[in-house]
Amino acid sequence: MVEQKRTVRARISGKVQGVSYRVWARDEAVRLGLTGWVRNEHDGSVTALISGADAAIDSMVDRLWRGPRGATVIRVEIEERTDDSAPIDFRIIA
Repeated sequence: MVEQKRTVRARISGKVQGVSYRVWARDEAVRLGLTGWVRNEHDGSVTALISGADAAIDSMVDRLWRGPRGATVIRVEIEERTDDSAPIDFRIIA
């Protein structure tokens, strides 16, 4: 059985800047075989575009709620995306 590929956009709020959240998110995504990107936003949140297998996406969303040591996540908003604009790797963007 071939697992469905899916793309989501996640917006993570709380204490998620200044705690290496983007580096941590990239490392977790790579471990799960996901592609996409992660970036800081001007309002202090972090946004990520994540693409890959359903199960890996679900696992990543669970991990986004935990974050790295020092992070305090208060909200993770997930938006399903129909476009496939994720890169072929997972990167930190400005």
